[in-house]
Amino acid sequence: MAYVRRKARIAALQALFESDSSGHDPEISVSRLAEERALPEPALSYARELIRGVLENKGQIDSLIKAHAPNWPVEQLSAIDRNILRLAIFEILMENKVPLKAAINEAVELAKTFGSYKSSKFINGVLGAISQAQVDSR
Repeated sequence: MAYVRRKARIAALQALFESDSSGHDPEISVSRLAEERALPEPALSYARELIRGVLENKGQIDSLIKAHAPNWPVEQLSAIDRNILRLAIFEILMENKVPLKAAINEAVELAKTFGSYKSSKFINGVLGAISQAQVDSR
């Protein structure tokens, strides 16, 4: 299952990045990516679920990023970092299907693979602050 979710996150991230950068429909992009990479149906299904969740909750997610990374305006973040954060925040706070540490670890791994050399530390810091705020509010 972890392998399927990892493949789904990568496809969702790439589709969201493409949408963010060029305005392409992420549903069409993920379908194309699934075909190009022979993505198994469970991974494609989860990627679509992630994309829909991020898009439906984007305003709330971006508000959380702004609150926990005030020195980094969301619109000025790199498109890859912004979308890694969006995916992880959706998984952590809205979907609740993945354990907190696993979601943060997956986001950090995406940042190491697709982001700049500073991305993984930035992603880890922002997600750590968000998750700590959630723990503190309970």
